[in-house]
Amino acid sequence: MNKHIDPADLDAQAAQTPAPAPAMTAKRKKLFAVLGGTVLLAGGAFGAYQLLVASQYVETDNAYVGAESAQVTPRVEGAVAQVLVSDTQKVAAGQPLVILDDADARLQLAQAESALSQAERRVRGWLANDRSLAAQMDARGADEARAEAQFASAQSDLQRAKLEFDRRRALAETGAVSAEELTRADTAFRQADAALRAARAARLQAAASHQAAAGALESNRAMTENADVANNPEVAAARARRDRARLDLERTVIRAPVAGVVTGRKVQVGQRIQPGANLMIIAPVQDAYVDANFKEGQLTKVRDGQTVELESDLYGGKVTFHGRVVGLSGGTGSAYALIPAQNATGNWIKVVQRVPVRIRLDPAELQAHPLRVGLSMTAKVHVGR
Repeated sequence: MNKHIDPADLDAQAAQTPAPAPAMTAKRKKLFAVLGGTVLLAGGAFGAYQLLVASQYVETDNAYVGAESAQVTPRVEGAVAQVLVSDTQKVAAGQPLVILDDADARLQLAQAESALSQAERRVRGWLANDRSLAAQMDARGADEARAEAQFASAQSDLQRAKLEFDRRRALAETGAVSAEELTRADTAFRQADAALRAARAARLQAAASHQAAAGALESNRAMTENADVANNPEVAAARARRDRARLDLERTVIRAPVAGVVTGRKVQVGQRIQPGANLMIIAPVQDAYVDANFKEGQLTKVRDGQTVELESDLYGGKVTFHGRVVGLSGGTGSAYALIPAQNATGNWIKVVQRVPVRIRLDPAELQAHPLRVGLSMTAKVHVGR
């Protein structure tokens, strides 16, 4: 059964309820005003921070320590006699790392030195022959001149004998000359003719001997012309082979190309190695740098020479490294990937690219707090003026 409520009773109850105090209303308005002011102040402070501080820096935690590591490789073949270092060991530039058996290299050096001595003696012999052959050529020249004179004399004798024979033969027809005298004139003529032929042969022989001596001298001088024992081509070639053998002997001691820390050692005693084999890696941690991979949108104001603050996960916030930007990579990481991204496809999704930024670290800070290749870093570049 529904109970009937009289409207007059409701008005009476409303009249009996007390009205909110004016002080409470004012307090609420004041609190809302403070809250609004606080929000406005915080927003202004945040905006000022973004404008004056945050906009002066770009930061990334996609940064890693790197170094120009050097691979240690042999230049000569040989068996490993000693390994003088181990992983994690610090080495100086030029320090011996591996020693190869040098018996074969020593034998090759001895052979090369012997060949050099033989070449020097040969060249000295050629130089001595130059003087001897020059004297022989002068002698053959004198012989040729003497043969020419004898030939000319034989020609004169033949002409004189012919005149005598012709005169006596004419007189013999008149009976003024005896037959015996004519016979002597004929014999003298024949002898002069034979002497002329002999002189001609001697002259040809002397000329041939002179030419042979000149050819021998020219051939010998071709081996020594414009060169003494020290710079003769044959001696120079033998010396180069000697120097190569000496260098091969020196290379049986494999030395550190740079100072750093040994890592990735693969060589063992007794192993026979070939030139170019990777024996170990030297990481020059004292010259470490950082490659920070910034998003493309962060690089608008990044320039060479800007200062950088870095923190390493190894030391945390307790150590702050300082460095400078030395350059930006010529391309993004994906551009030089083994399998580059094929963006000219139908199902294309834009991906924000990153560009490596090289940062040089302070050597003094590196010495005080050493880093290792591959460690993670956080880099903050100051891009403000």
